[in-house]
Amino acid sequence: MNINGKIAAELGIRESQVAATVQLIDEGNTIPFIARYRKEVTGSLDDEVLRALDERLRYLRNLEERKETVIASIEEQGKMTEDLRKAIDAAETLVAVEDIYRPYKPKRKTRATIAKAKGLEPLAETIKAQEIKGSLQDEAAKYVRTDAEHPELEVADAAAAIAGACDIIAEEISDSAEFRAAVRRMTFEGGMLVSAVKDEDIDEKKTYGSYYDYSEPVRKMPGHRILAVNRGEKEKVLGVSIEAPTDEIIAYLQGKIITRTNPATGEVLRATIEDAYKRLIKPSIENEIRSELTENAEDGAIKVFGENLGQLLMQPPIAGMTVLGWDPAFRTGCKLAVVDPTGKVLDTTVIYPTPPQNRVEESVAVVLKLIKKYGINLISLGNGTASRESEKIICDMIKDNGLKVQYIIVNEAGASVYSASKLATEEFPNFDVGQRSATSMARRLQDPLSELVKIDPKSVGVGQYQHDMNQKKLEASLAAVVEDCVNAVGVDLNTASASLLQYVSGINKTLANNIVEYREANGSFGSRKELLKVAKLGPKAFEQCAGFLRIRGGKEPLDGTAVHPESYDVAKKLLAKLGHSAGDLKEKLAKGGMSGVASGIKSYKETAAELGIGEPTLRDIVKELEKPGRDPRDEMPAPILKSDVLEMEDLTEGMILKGTVRNVIDFGAFVDIGVHQDGLVHISQMADRYIKHPLEVVSVGDIVEVKVLSVDLKKQRIALTMKL
Repeated sequence: MNINGKIAAELGIRESQVAATVQLIDEGNTIPFIARYRKEVTGSLDDEVLRALDERLRYLRNLEERKETVIASIEEQGKMTEDLRKAIDAAETLVAVEDIYRPYKPKRKTRATIAKAKGLEPLAETIKAQEIKGSLQDEAAKYVRTDAEHPELEVADAAAAIAGACDIIAEEISDSAEFRAAVRRMTFEGGMLVSAVKDEDIDEKKTYGSYYDYSEPVRKMPGHRILAVNRGEKEKVLGVSIEAPTDEIIAYLQGKIITRTNPATGEVLRATIEDAYKRLIKPSIENEIRSELTENAEDGAIKVFGENLGQLLMQPPIAGMTVLGWDPAFRTGCKLAVVDPTGKVLDTTVIYPTPPQNRVEESVAVVLKLIKKYGINLISLGNGTASRESEKIICDMIKDNGLKVQYIIVNEAGASVYSASKLATEEFPNFDVGQRSATSMARRLQDPLSELVKIDPKSVGVGQYQHDMNQKKLEASLAAVVEDCVNAVGVDLNTASASLLQYVSGINKTLANNIVEYREANGSFGSRKELLKVAKLGPKAFEQCAGFLRIRGGKEPLDGTAVHPESYDVAKKLLAKLGHSAGDLKEKLAKGGMSGVASGIKSYKETAAELGIGEPTLRDIVKELEKPGRDPRDEMPAPILKSDVLEMEDLTEGMILKGTVRNVIDFGAFVDIGVHQDGLVHISQMADRYIKHPLEVVSVGDIVEVKVLSVDLKKQRIALTMKL
């Protein structure tokens, strides 16, 4: 198989681009590094295409490896033919390879293998040939045998001989790659996935009520329903099966196998075909189809999860504010943490304004004192238990005291996971879990990316059915999303935590810890080159990571930009060509950038050739010189800050509000409109045109305008529309 050519055709890119990228991957380069610093080599493929390429490369290489194993096994058995080899070579999926290999795969003891041991294979061939002129019983009688020494090889009578021969034929039918492919296709296209209630008592909340008596064509069933049915089956609430078009399938098999009219063999072959299908083919094909449906549903859900996670991580930081993190609770009190604009914790305390203590006045006095003492600009309130009550107190406090303070409700998903983790214990050894959680509330507003990377991506509240998926695949996919986000933004080498550093291109968990240990022992890094003094960080790791790590105010001004050290000489030659000195570089980069660099270049093509670099790299260098360390998150919509409370009871049909998209799922999106209960915009209410998936219209973190369709106070449900 021409792997590079196949990937190029699938992704709609040139084969030369694939070949170049494959070489870079094989040399140990990471996807973020290739996407950012090897644009000339790949033809400027972005990280999304590169990840898809990498995934297909691994699959197709695995496929080729499996083909080699199968060919070797069949050759060892002395059964390889030219046609068989061609069929294996032409197979494009692992399923197709396994179908071809099935007849040759070493088998456990089956009814067919027992029959073969009894010498009934010739009788099976005779029946298949459908050329018996006399009685099948008479033909079968020739195979009756007794063997006192080996009673397991005895054939008692003609009926036993026919039964054994039919077992051999049934297994051959089941092992046919052609038949299995056809049955798989017919089952997928004409089958119905059926679910029925198995134990209603287990389902106390009637979570799976919609699937108690449910059926849907297999080919049309969307991923989220497949995952829901699977979970119901796993929890033993539902019984699930596929109703295949049995009559159509058996008719197809009969048409292929019964090629002539013969009274001696016709009836027995029809019975054998039905047995082969119902006993051998149907169960395994149904399992294969359900596995494929589940895998596709998981892949779709993982993709949506990844998109949501990426948008969540890339929410713009709220810089320059001193934030009060407020972790709400009832009995144990609300934990507070004051965090300065750099993320340093200035103070922590606990107040008890909520039931059962209701010490509102005392609590407000404490908060007012903190606001005055530290110049707090913003309150970051978690959306968990007692959030509604806390919000009311905050709003009344702002109004009653004329404060120039705003608040925002943040999703506290994962905060409890983080606050009880080993990492949080190491970061705040003298804090209890409440203080750590309140700190996280504040920091995830100041810099969502830096804070959220400390939490298992599965726990950040933007997925669906994540605990039912292939965990290895999910973790790999989400790790790739985090890696892309971290490297797109860049990391301050002298302040970044090990949690953040481990996602930088070329840096693993060990190297991240080594960097932090070096920093603690030797003080701040003065230059990127100093990274080479870190234990186990060699030239290859340096090449991969250096461009993504920033050093503000260091000896080398370019260390504070995304210009890679390999391009420093080129950048300085460019500046010299445009009449800028080294002093200009340091001074102007420190002040936010060098204007006029782009306008000074008359021809990028000629200048790139003159400097001996590619045009894409030249353009990237120019962008960095003009806007060093630019943050792509600045282009994202800013979060909505509030100063007044809105209750669910205040909502009326037709009310138009602004909200923040919190989660996107296959059938819609949940939007936070500030009432502690996210409203659902169903996919049908997202646009006036047909859309296949909500992600075509919205992403996590988007600020959207919505209209209230209905409010169900009893079920705590809000239906919204974006069709205004």
